Amino acid sequence: MTAAHEERPQVLVVGAGPVGLTAAHELTRHGVRVRLVDAADGPAVTSRALATHARTLETYDQMGVVDELLPRGQRVEHFTLHQNGRRLIRFDTDYSRLPTRFPYTLMVDQVVTEEVLRTATARRGVEVEWKTKLTSFRDTGDGVTAELTHADGTVETVTADWLVGTDGGHSTVRKTLGLPLHGDSSETWLIADAVVECELPRDSIHWMRTPEGTVMLVPFPDPGKWRLLDTRDASYDGDDEAIAARFARKIKAGTGAEVTVEAPTWVSVFTIQQRMIPTMRSGRCFVAGDAAHVHSPASGQGMNTGVQDAYNLSWKLASVIHGQADGTILDTYSAERVPVGASLLASTRFATILVQLKNRWAAAALRALFTFVRSVPPLKSKIERKIMGGMSALDLRYDASPLSLGDGVPEDAVLPPGSRASRVTTAGAVRSSGWRELLAELRESGWTLLACGRERDRVALREIAEGYEGVVRVRVVGDEQVPGALADPEGRLREELGLVPGNWLLIRPDGYVAASGADLATGGPRPALEKLGLRRPSAARPEAADRGDRPVAAAAR
Repeated sequence: MTAAHEERPQVLVVGAGPVGLTAAHELTRHGVRVRLVDAADGPAVTSRALATHARTLETYDQMGVVDELLPRGQRVEHFTLHQNGRRLIRFDTDYSRLPTRFPYTLMVDQVVTEEVLRTATARRGVEVEWKTKLTSFRDTGDGVTAELTHADGTVETVTADWLVGTDGGHSTVRKTLGLPLHGDSSETWLIADAVVECELPRDSIHWMRTPEGTVMLVPFPDPGKWRLLDTRDASYDGDDEAIAARFARKIKAGTGAEVTVEAPTWVSVFTIQQRMIPTMRSGRCFVAGDAAHVHSPASGQGMNTGVQDAYNLSWKLASVIHGQADGTILDTYSAERVPVGASLLASTRFATILVQLKNRWAAAALRALFTFVRSVPPLKSKIERKIMGGMSALDLRYDASPLSLGDGVPEDAVLPPGSRASRVTTAGAVRSSGWRELLAELRESGWTLLACGRERDRVALREIAEGYEGVVRVRVVGDEQVPGALADPEGRLREELGLVPGNWLLIRPDGYVAASGADLATGGPRPALEKLGLRRPSAARPEAADRGDRPVAAAAR
């Protein structure tokens, strides 16, 4: 047993893909002891997910890793449709109503994403234990006992307080828990990665309708390299030259231009799965990512959704482990993330139908529709905003969550409970020192009470800052005489968040608003803190001493 394993892990994470790495990184960032195991021989070397959307990039920024990813990716800002030799329409990204510092999709190989996350997690003291397979486990009510089989055949018994399964679509954790994966499998598609010599712009995804079916091209960061997708002909007998010739023929038919496709470096034939489970928690065990829901790759949501799962769960689990919140907060993981999975199942099912578009009459109707849309700019912009809102996850809100409190919210609130706080463009952040300070605040661990205080509010705010020290940070905007003041000399932060003296926002550790109020003097945030189950340090109990608390150990069974 290595020094890293001398202490009992508080959380055992099974699966070291992007989801497991995010969970391990965030748990350790929040001060939790973690072991991270994976049955594979080592890091993945074959290409898989490519698309990293805007909200995930914001999440990576809060995690402190985005700057390591951005230079290694290809920005995509368009989606171009071609049919039988002509371009039908090009949809552009429209984030005008979804302010973000990342108004694009970053195409970056999952191998690179995992490398960046693995390095960041190692910096926090957690190394992936490869060739370590979870063979069985048991929830004992006050912890989890697991059997790990190592490469040499030795079996290790591990006890942890909690178990997180991020072990993919064939998840051992999910199967052992008996969580049913509802849904269906449908079409079989072929994916290949290859260098393509063509004149197609690389800042766009290209969809091509041809007499032989639909193909798609997605750009890699590597010069000339594309991911090719064939939605009709999934036959593959190992002849890479034949695959290259087939794609070249179809791309030419779709765009009307000559192309050369080199022999692919990777080919995969897969059947699309559209499945999910009804709950993502069972006692002391959780599942995230493909272990909980699998989607069609048509809109590139799988990895992004899994990363958001892990990010959502980690801060909640850490807060219970440290005794900073009631155990009932863990039930909000399923309450918030299962509906996201269900919504994605519906949207990706529609995207799958649209991408492959087998019916020729539907294809003709689509051509007529896009010809009309192209001629009506306001309609085109509306469609672009709708596409971006769903694909980017920037419009995702937790309105119905138990952690989104509606009492006392100002009628004209810019950020109602359940919405994300980082609503600013790069230009906006450059112009505003207040926004820069808030973004830096969101990179810190813990809750943030953002208050537009007045002189008469100072005592109450100071009492909250002292009473919830280590749990909630109080940042007062516009009153630099209060400890923890957040400078906003230009006033842009207050203006763009609609904050006037007396207003306050309570922001969760993942950057979503939990509660807000119009007047600090009438009720203020204290009732919200109590209703959310946040504990003052004097009342906090470490999770290890709280294992008999029914909401923590047994409520979700």
